[in-house]
Amino acid sequence: MILILGLAAWEVAVRAGQVPVYILPGPMVIAQTLVRDWTTLYPSLLVTVLITLGALAAATVLGVLIAVLFAQSKWIELSFFPYAVILQVTPIVAIAPLIIIWVRDTATALLICAWIVSFFPIVSNTTLGLNSTDHNLLNLLELYGASRRQVFWYLRLPSALPYFLGGLRISGGLALIGAVVAEFVAGSGGIQSGLAYRILESGYQLNIPRMFAALFMITGTGILIFVVLTLVNHFALRRWHESAVRREG
Repeated sequence: MILILGLAAWEVAVRAGQVPVYILPGPMVIAQTLVRDWTTLYPSLLVTVLITLGALAAATVLGVLIAVLFAQSKWIELSFFPYAVILQVTPIVAIAPLIIIWVRDTATALLICAWIVSFFPIVSNTTLGLNSTDHNLLNLLELYGASRRQVFWYLRLPSALPYFLGGLRISGGLALIGAVVAEFVAGSGGIQSGLAYRILESGYQLNIPRMFAALFMITGTGILIFVVLTLVNHFALRRWHESAVRREG
């Protein structure tokens, strides 16, 4: 309801102030542009979505594997975790041009950039989850003679699942941000890619309604990714974890 009121106020303000579309188009003009330019924007949307999902998948697999490795030894974690922090704190906009130069395939370069941005939350959260196992339950399993593998599969991994899913939700949005930033860098070099390139192209041509249409598509994609990952989190935890179990009363 609030969203509808906000869009309506935007439309009224633009029309009442007679704001030119090359300054600020109204929602109606943006919607019309989205329909009219769909054949141009949709292929770019697919490129951005595929890069985002590919980066998120790679970050998930590698992040979980590295987190499991960190959980096996405190020495390994202290030795290699700082390098994951370095990847996180290094601005992707600063290193994206180098990656695009070094990696000749544009799609692979964009995938690497998006992966770098989305990698850290999964590693950090999953590592924290694996190391936050209830010591009372751990001592109980050891008392009953459980092997290290059994402790991992039946205690550590389930305990880390809420942390992993929380990191996954964060990484979903970061993967999209990384993909868009990398596309901006590639687009500024004349390399066509996804929606970010369409935004740059529209800016050069002063086609502001198309720029806003592409921006709305990026925003909608981010919202959809967050909603899907939130549902995954809910259905995975709803029967047993306190964060998802419905409280009575």
